[in-house]
Order: sequence, then structure tokens, then C-alpha cells
Amino acid sequence: MSAELISILVLVAVFVVATTRSLNMGVLSFAAAFGVGTLLAGMDEDAILAGFPGDLFVVLVGVTFLFGFARVNGTTDWLVHSALRLVGGRVVLIPWVIFGVAALMTGIGAVSPAAAAILAPVALRAARNYGIDPLLMGVLLVHGTQAGSFSMISVYGTTVNAVVAREGLAGNPAVLFLASLAVNLVVAAIAFVVLGGLRLPRTDVRVPSELEPDPTSARTSAPRAETRTATDGPGGVRDPAAGDEVPGIGASTGGGGADGRSDATSGTGPSGAPRLTPARATTLASLLVLVVGALVLDLDVGLTAITLGVLLSVVWRDTGRAAVNEITWSTVLLICGVLTYVSVLETMGTIDYAGEAVGNIGVPLLAALLFCYIGGVVSAFASSVGIMGALIPLAVPFLLTGAVGPVGMVTALAVSATVVDVSPFSTNGALVLANSAGFDRDLLFRRLLIYASIVVAVAPALIWLALVVPGFG
Repeated sequence: MSAELISILVLVAVFVVATTRSLNMGVLSFAAAFGVGTLLAGMDEDAILAGFPGDLFVVLVGVTFLFGFARVNGTTDWLVHSALRLVGGRVVLIPWVIFGVAALMTGIGAVSPAAAAILAPVALRAARNYGIDPLLMGVLLVHGTQAGSFSMISVYGTTVNAVVAREGLAGNPAVLFLASLAVNLVVAAIAFVVLGGLRLPRTDVRVPSELEPDPTSARTSAPRAETRTATDGPGGVRDPAAGDEVPGIGASTGGGGADGRSDATSGTGPSGAPRLTPARATTLASLLVLVVGALVLDLDVGLTAITLGVLLSVVWRDTGRAAVNEITWSTVLLICGVLTYVSVLETMGTIDYAGEAVGNIGVPLLAALLFCYIGGVVSAFASSVGIMGALIPLAVPFLLTGAVGPVGMVTALAVSATVVDVSPFSTNGALVLANSAGFDRDLLFRRLLIYASIVVAVAPALIWLALVVPGFG
């Protein structure tokens, strides 16, 4: 058996072990990089670590640090509450508000599971209060988190764009973002109609304050959610790939006094609703500066986010210390570990080996479709960002042949690997289940599984048809 084939089998084993044994895929990837690089490729430590994506590390840490500041001082709570108040009593709009807020959160830097963890208690309580199908609410929540996940300053977006740049492929960040937004919006609209969204009442006599999170919900009852394994059944909220607790399931962050912490007198209004404090207003302004700096002034996203977070921390020291703990270290470790191992594979020639194997299929469009289905099926059980970090480099030799457009193919791979995150075995789907108190959780689990199976079976083919077949690139 060749060294190239062994290294590919090791990559497969990393995904399997991470998914079934609740271990961080990044840790496994670092170990695999060391073992394979040393034993099979004769590489020393310097050569192995040369593939560590330092630039991407800075982006991931900076963006999640700044968003963590917003979560700790209650800025995200204020955003959610303000959006829901705009709905008034129009029940039919509540799922779409959840979709929009989720897309906004991931678009400005939240990791998808963090946004889901923040919004799931609110969304599922609103579903109970207003008689909304929990599957409908959960589906729109998850697709909302994916709709904004590929913005130019988001974690997923910066990861894919960095991988594309490192591999020397043609990329188009705007196409990537708009394609994900469009696909998830269309899928959410279809689900909304099929699951009875159009039958929801246009008005309701209850006041918007009833949409606020239940203080006994999963998000406000304990500092951290229990980490469960992939076999724990409905309600488990672990990330099967990261093997760590999901960021954002902490104590309620509705405060915002002088130091940005919870303060019953300065962080909330008379009704208990979060209000716009100086800390929150400054945080919102910082997020806006990040967007303008990255998209208009072409500033480095990671360094800009870290700088803004540091400036906020100088003024609100306690919040700054807490925000450091909000950095999604498990995700950072996962991405950096996988990309380091992929770099070892490139040095060994495994990437070229895999590309030639795909090329031997003889029908480029069929090979492209196979890549999309691999991304979709694996991501339904494992890490979406991990599979993107591995599959895109493996597809590089195939893309360099010019048989398919690289922009369309990379975009199709990325969207196929994330649109399936509604699976109850993925972190986002599990978060919906974890916050479904008051509903039949076993029934919801089965319905989520059926819905995810349909998405896995249909979405990659339609995405391939829309993005790969026309030859964008």
C-alpha cells in the first residue's frame, strides 16, 4: 500500500474517530500530521509546522473575540430583543425574524453553533407561546445561521477564502456569500410553506415581551451545557467534530452596566428587557467598523477585530477578560489542525494522487457531484468546517484541470457541506433539540432526521446543478 493511500486512510480515520469518540478533530489532525509526516514522509518538526495557518489563526481568534465581547455585555441579547419587538403580534413573521437575526450574527463573526446556542432558547420558547411548529422554527433558525456564514468577515467565509488563496485557486468571496445566502433562503422558504408557515396568524393579542427567553431555559439555567456524545440521543449538544462544549451556552448575558456586566438597573429597562447601554452601543459601532474596514478599506479582518476588542477591553476590563473565554478555541484548534495535516499531504504528494484518482472517473461533472455528496453526507455527522478544510485541497488537482469552474465548484462544496447542518447529529440540530422542552423531543428528533435526510439527498445535486454545471469560474 502506497504512502499516499495510507495518508488518505488516516484522514478518513480522523473523521471517524472524532465523530464516534467525541475527540477534537484538530487534536487528532495534529497527531496525524506528526505521525504521517515523520514516519511516511521523513519530514522534521519544522517542515510539519510550516503548514500551520498562522494568518487564519489570527482571523479566527480576532473575530470570535470581538463577537464574544458582544455576547458577554449583552449586545446580542439587545439585538434579538429589538428584532422581536419589531414583529409586534405578527406571529407569521417570528420565524423569519429568527432567520434574519441568525444570519446577521454569523455574518458579523459568530460561529454558527454560537449563534444557534444564543437564539435557540428564544426561538423554541416563541414556538411554544405562539403554537408554531418546533420543526419549522428550528429549521429556519439553522438555515439562518448558515445563510450568513460565508460573509467576508465570518468564520466559515474567511476559512474557505483562506484555503482557496493558499491553494492558488481562483476565488470569489462575494459569490460564495451570496450563494450560501440564496440557497439557505430558498430552502427555508420551501420549509416554511411545507411546514405550515403560511397558516400562522398574522396578528396576536400578546405583547412582544412574551417572546423573551424563559429564565429556566437551557441557556440561562447553567454556566455551561453538559457535553454529550454522538450516541446520547436527542438533546445532546456536543459538537461531534470538536469534542467540546458548544460556545455560547452560558449564563444569561442580558446585562450591561458600566463594566459591561449584568446590571439590573443600567442594563435593562423597567420591563426587564435589555436596553442600549454605552457598552452595547460602542460594541455595535465596533462591529460596524470591522465590516467597513474589511470590505471597504481592505484591512486585515483578524488584526482589525483584535484591535477593536482590545480597545473595548481597555474601557470595560471585566468584560474583556470574559470575552477571551468566549473565543471558540475548539473551532480554532479544529481548523488549524486539519489544515496543518492537509499541508503534510500536499508535501507528500497525496493531493496530486487523490486528484488523479478523481480524474480517472472520466466524467468531470460526475466527479464534481461526488465531491458535493461527500461533503454533504460527512457534514451531517461531523464538522462542516473540517470537511471543507480537507475536501477543497483534495479537489485542487481536479480543479486545476479546468474541467469545471473553480469558483462554482468551491462554492458548491462549501454550501453542500453546511446546508445539511440541520441534522440532529450536527451541533446546530442538537441545539434545537436541547431547547425543545414542552415538545415531544423524540418526535422532533425523528422529524429533524427525516428533514435532514431529504436535504442531504436533494440539496447537493441541486447545488451542483446550479453552480457547477454552468461552469462558473
